[in-house]
Amino acid sequence: MRAQLPISLLIIMLQICTLSGQSSLFRETYSQAKFWTSINSAVRLSKHWGVTADVHVRRRDFLNHSDFYFLRMGGAYWINDQFSFVGGVAALWLATDTEVGQHYALERRLYQQGLWRAVIGKVTFLQRIRTEQRWHQVLDRANASVDRVRFSSRFRFLMSAAIQVFRSSKFPRPTLSNEILFHVGKEITYNTFDQNRVFLGINQRIAKNWTVDCGYMMVYQQRYSGNEYDLQHTFRLFFYYSPDFRKKMDDDLPHYPVGGIE
Repeated sequence: MRAQLPISLLIIMLQICTLSGQSSLFRETYSQAKFWTSINSAVRLSKHWGVTADVHVRRRDFLNHSDFYFLRMGGAYWINDQFSFVGGVAALWLATDTEVGQHYALERRLYQQGLWRAVIGKVTFLQRIRTEQRWHQVLDRANASVDRVRFSSRFRFLMSAAIQVFRSSKFPRPTLSNEILFHVGKEITYNTFDQNRVFLGINQRIAKNWTVDCGYMMVYQQRYSGNEYDLQHTFRLFFYYSPDFRKKMDDDLPHYPVGGIE
């Protein structure tokens, strides 16, 4: 646990420095209400190897309009009970309003992640570092054609904790997580800070291989202009499917999910 503290402190310091340095007399913030649901799977095939796949749908104006559709898949390697690695590909279709109606801009991704997990007493801690290489279409607002493809690299730092309040696993666990995201690229001049995501909710087991978490997520995102921000109030409902197909279960290397939010 002590070895992980410097990472946690570094993330917190980065977040404080980034947010404190962004004060502006001309800052504009736009509030939005959204709904986000997904199915996230982590399938264990052998002692160390497995596959992951996610499907996400997000709506804006709560349920009234489409925001994005997202697919992701990858290969997973569990080193031990605490550390794992995942890498793969993803595609996101972002709803974009144009003068000729709503159209979807395609974003292609490669991603890599390292995850640390520890159970200390009744609390399950998780830290994840994820890197992404993103190629996203920028649509011409006049006719919805693809104006150009913007490339960027994004770096994500997630910390979360789930608390086992009740003895029985039939009852929910309170869950708290915080993720800060940075990105860099040729067109990213004013908003190296991308967004901050804070989630507060509950996690509940609903079947042998299924769990669900639901709750409130606040997303504070900086736009490319640098002085405009989106404050998203999101109801999040995520399902997790984590089957273990190993012929012989390993108590020293238990199966645990390695997927995560978009």
